[in-house]
Amino acid sequence: MVGRALAVDIGGTKLAAGVVDEEGEVVRAARVATPGGDGETLFSALVALVDDVRRGDEVVCGVGCGGPMTFGRDGGESVSPLNIPAWAAFPLRRRLLSALGIPVFVDNDAKALALGEGWTGAARDVDDYLAMVVSTGVGGGVVLGGRLLDGAGGNAGHIGHVIVEPVVGRMCACGARGCLEAEASGPSIAAVTGHPPQEAGGDVVLRTGTLVGRAVASVANLLDLRLAVVAGSVALGFGAPFFAAAQAELDRSARLVFSRGARIVPTALGADAGLVGAARVGFNRLTRR
Repeated sequence: MVGRALAVDIGGTKLAAGVVDEEGEVVRAARVATPGGDGETLFSALVALVDDVRRGDEVVCGVGCGGPMTFGRDGGESVSPLNIPAWAAFPLRRRLLSALGIPVFVDNDAKALALGEGWTGAARDVDDYLAMVVSTGVGGGVVLGGRLLDGAGGNAGHIGHVIVEPVVGRMCACGARGCLEAEASGPSIAAVTGHPPQEAGGDVVLRTGTLVGRAVASVANLLDLRLAVVAGSVALGFGAPFFAAAQAELDRSARLVFSRGARIVPTALGADAGLVGAARVGFNRLTRR
């Protein structure tokens, strides 16, 4: 890998853009709230943000965005984030290619996180792990044998749609009931409590951690892995009590010989996790080309 990458992290609450060097260091970064309005308003805000940080010597743009999305030969082509309804089948890669004039590669934001954590973060030198985001949405990326799983259509890793409350769970935007995202995401917590997650009481923090630990245990049992790295404003904002509750539930529910002792830890990349992961998406695809 030679040169620097433009990195873009797209979420339902915030947009982030930055420049990341080939060692994984964030050189410049800027963030804004995700605007309301139609898809073109959102795209214009994104391009303006990227223009603020770029200097013209970047060799690639890597993008992490919520899913689901459709994939082509060069990764994600159109995106339909559940928490950004204005972008339904939005041709994000093509539009950014036209606006930026450099190669652009798009993948799910949590899959991007998995790449970043394995590059310079909490999963460095680990071959089998789960990375996940608990924020406006809940997403995941899985690495097995040192390779990021894509799945048949590129959408592997959607841990936010593991069912954790099958009987009394809330309806999810995907159409199912009791998904982790419907119970543990920021908007879901706000809908239930009437308050934003940062004002949540201890009981909400412990329940959210427990549900995340329950979902991670299912993945650990299914895929024979022993590490989950968690990022996102809800998880990191809840802090140590959230992670303690998640670990306790993981210990209770991952009881097979190969999953017992699995760990759940916070991201080592902090607020830059999404940008580092997005840059890695760009570098990996550019090298593969």
